[in-house]
Amino acid sequence: MANAAQQDTPKTSAGEGVLVTTQGSTTIADVVVQKIAGLATREIPGVHDLGGGAARAFSAIRERIPGATASAGQGVSVEVGEKQAAVDLQIVVEYGVSIADLARSVRRNVITAVEQMAGLAVVEVNIHVGDLHLPSDDDGEPADTGRVQ
Repeated sequence: MANAAQQDTPKTSAGEGVLVTTQGSTTIADVVVQKIAGLATREIPGVHDLGGGAARAFSAIRERIPGATASAGQGVSVEVGEKQAAVDLQIVVEYGVSIADLARSVRRNVITAVEQMAGLAVVEVNIHVGDLHLPSDDDGEPADTGRVQ
């Protein structure tokens, strides 16, 4: 029984996931980390959307196609190594939200999600706030003109 436990001894250092063992190795594709980071970012209140203007426009078109789904990795780029990952995010922030507090929350949530799910140490999460979402920007909601209709 002691041999079985020793066979699965991790080769990675403390705090990192067990991706390489004596029984084999696990590799994680960049797109997996990209999706984890994107979903973790969207979980934070105050993040309106991810991606630059062109990516958001393409996503809006894709949403109108029946059966198509939005990309969980939109606005996220990653570099993934054997033991570490770095994440770059492009986000749109809701008006009125403290950007510094939001960035701290996003960074903490992304690091936690990637480290727990992928077992990779996150060395950095860079956040680029590319736009501010104003309540009047919502499509489908009539703007209050103050006039009687």
